[in-house]
Amino acid sequence: MVKIRLQRFGKKKAPFYHIVVADSRSPRDGKIIEQIGTYDPMTKPSTIKIDKEKAEKWIKNGARPTDTVKALIEKA
Repeated sequence: MVKIRLQRFGKKKAPFYHIVVADSRSPRDGKIIEQIGTYDPMTKPSTIKIDKEKAEKWIKNGARPTDTVKALIEKA
């Protein structure tokens, strides 16, 4: 199954995330299929950039977003 989820980058206590499409069996920071956006929780207010066309295409093709990513997509 394919999931839309966060991939963590950044230093300790300073996270930065890529919003990616990946196989659900791969590890969190492992192999991805496509990057569709970024999320920076350290800025005030937090910065969310998502390519909505790519996200909608992947959801229509059966990718399931995690709860966190679903909330970010609705917020963006």
